[in-house]
Amino acid sequence: MSRRRIVTDPDPNGYFGPYGGMYVPETLMAPLLELAAAYDRLRKDASFKRELRAYLRDYVGRPTPLYLAERLTREVGCAAVYLKREDLCHTGAHKINNSLGQALLARRMGKKRVIAETGAGQHGVATATVAAMFGMSCVIYMGEVDMERQALNVFRMRSLGAEVVPVTAGQKTLKEAISEAMRDWVTNVRTTHYILGSALGAHPYPRMVRDFQSVIGQETRRQIQKAVGRLPDVLLACVGGGSNAIGMFHPFINDRTVRMIGVEAGGLGIRKGGHAARFAGGKVGILQGTKTFVLQDRNGQIELTHSVSAGLDYAAIGPEHSLLRDLGRVEYAHVNDREAVSAFDTLGRWEGLLPALETAHAVAYLIKQAKQWRKKDVIVINLSGRGDKDVQQVAAWKKARAS
Repeated sequence: MSRRRIVTDPDPNGYFGPYGGMYVPETLMAPLLELAAAYDRLRKDASFKRELRAYLRDYVGRPTPLYLAERLTREVGCAAVYLKREDLCHTGAHKINNSLGQALLARRMGKKRVIAETGAGQHGVATATVAAMFGMSCVIYMGEVDMERQALNVFRMRSLGAEVVPVTAGQKTLKEAISEAMRDWVTNVRTTHYILGSALGAHPYPRMVRDFQSVIGQETRRQIQKAVGRLPDVLLACVGGGSNAIGMFHPFINDRTVRMIGVEAGGLGIRKGGHAARFAGGKVGILQGTKTFVLQDRNGQIELTHSVSAGLDYAAIGPEHSLLRDLGRVEYAHVNDREAVSAFDTLGRWEGLLPALETAHAVAYLIKQAKQWRKKDVIVINLSGRGDKDVQQVAAWKKARAS
């Protein structure tokens, strides 16, 4: 890895090195350029930043705690393990950091309607929440399969006043939900803002989502220095599209002593259609507006994906992650469904915390790799969401394997 300072902002065309860009229909170029210009202006605007900080503090509940998981540390028998408690955000996950930021941006742009895609449902809930608070019309697109395994979050979104539209095309999961949201945006772009939920898609979304989620890493940096007097040795986060991970990692990118590990969904194993580990089984391609690592066949057709976790079940990864992987600055690993479900149970029994199945992948990696950690190491896991939404899915997974 080069010792030169890593510059992580995209170039004017939205590229992180060779990744990113704006691969969209011509009808979306003008609104994307308008959005990029508005965000460039507002990200430097002192009143916008004050307003966002105030809502994050008073509505979302930030800063979230950094918790020393004493029993997890003791049971694993190695490093001191801290959990960044994004599960304590209003709505139960990190997703509201970005939804709130984009809703404020949309309001400044005069948009009265917001739309979003969702897989695990947490981004949909967060978007429905801020839309209700700001009096905006809200439509959420969600794959039919994901609606079945995340029924609780569907109920929450509808209770908040959002229209939840089932997507029945293809695999009926997150990829198809994004496609439907993009079609809506093309049709209604003058009145509508698309609140994309992860550090994916066409420019300026990967940078914008990263910036709104970087509050996670900024807080962690201050909190861990207060707790132990230095930076952590290791940061761990699950990676679907990559918003919670890039939000944790970004403020530490140029701290070379801090090792960063993103954990993807190994699903049923690294075989075609059985996983969602883009760096283990993918190659560079273009999907839904961005050039990045994608699970695709030799003809460029998008492969089926699988994960017990709806939020990690996506065929592409955010373009900034692809650059960080190429640079060797972030390591990427994967754990399978069985390991993730086991970690879901383990954290509940050891710490009284049920993590989201997405987050459970990072916890599983910690436990699985226990022998590599030193006693003096300090590890921070981004506990990106709570597992209330996943209890039915975990129960069904266990029942299927017991029969």
